[in-house]
Amino acid sequence: MDLTFVLILLVLFQIKHMFADFYLQTPVMLVDRDQLVHPGRALHCLVHSVGTLLCLLAMSVSLVPLIIVTAAEWVAHYLIDFGKGVWSERAGHTPADPSYWRAFGVDQTLHQLTYVVMVLALA
Repeated sequence: MDLTFVLILLVLFQIKHMFADFYLQTPVMLVDRDQLVHPGRALHCLVHSVGTLLCLLAMSVSLVPLIIVTAAEWVAHYLIDFGKGVWSERAGHTPADPSYWRAFGVDQTLHQLTYVVMVLALA
């Protein structure tokens, strides 16, 4: 795997993440976030997984790694968002609170590190 492949895939993941997290979330995805079983979160993670699938198809990743990486991202994204949901709901912080933004930063950093691991797994 060459550096060009890695950089292009990371850029595609960034673009996918922006749309899935900031443009395609619906109210049902954002309520009751401290619940482990959460259909809205499952749908949100499906949006991310479909985006990942498209990114990997664009980069001609073969079928088995494509399926494994896409499924693993769904699980990782679900668990990261669940953790943030539990923290946010219990803390009751709003965007006016600095701790809200720290939690948001940790959440986004974990998602970005997931993309690094995904690319490494494909290497």
